[in-house]
Amino acid sequence: MKIFKRILLGIIIILVVLGVGIVGNGYFYYREALKEMPLADKVSSIREKENYALISEMPKIYKEAVVSVEDHRFYSHMGIDVIAIGRAVVNDIKAMKYVEGGSTITQQLAKNIYFTQDKKFSRKIAEMFMAFNIERNYEKDEILELYLNTSYFGDGYYTAKEACNGYFDKELSEMSDYEAILLAGIPNAPSVYAPTKNPELARQRQKQVMNKMIKYNYLTESEANSIINSK
Repeated sequence: MKIFKRILLGIIIILVVLGVGIVGNGYFYYREALKEMPLADKVSSIREKENYALISEMPKIYKEAVVSVEDHRFYSHMGIDVIAIGRAVVNDIKAMKYVEGGSTITQQLAKNIYFTQDKKFSRKIAEMFMAFNIERNYEKDEILELYLNTSYFGDGYYTAKEACNGYFDKELSEMSDYEAILLAGIPNAPSVYAPTKNPELARQRQKQVMNKMIKYNYLTESEANSIINSK
């Protein structure tokens, strides 16, 4: 029994040390990123992009679709979603590898503008620190606006406006409900869901987005069916 307790204590100590090390590395990466370019300067450079679109130009249903499928607690959390992270940790443990991150829209914005797609835990910690920083300095609609102007939509489109122009030959404000929901699903896997590459998979993803919108009370089933049939 004493041996078991010692082994358990040893494991706990190792885990704590590893955890402290990962958090420390993550904070270091976060600080280094800000040294390279402060957050305010980074945001200013993004807003100067030629195809930058204001949140006011985006249809309400498009914003609702994005929030539903990417981060439905976006307007209530402070940068990270503890519930989503807990679920991701459980799934990672089950898979015995990093398969899910539980990232919020704010964390995804941090990754888009400062970090790589590398799935190291220290990078995730840096992303969290940056997300808290972003949330302290910008309103939710500003964060959503920045996210939709820094996400990849496939076919070389790096803003929602570019993607809308390219895929539908329309401005964001001119999108139909059908197109808005289709566009909302693309950034999850642009090479898979780009309508020019896999139109059937893009429609399947669109249906997934609609189901999320129904689940979180942005659409009724009747409204969703009407949108599908409007194509």
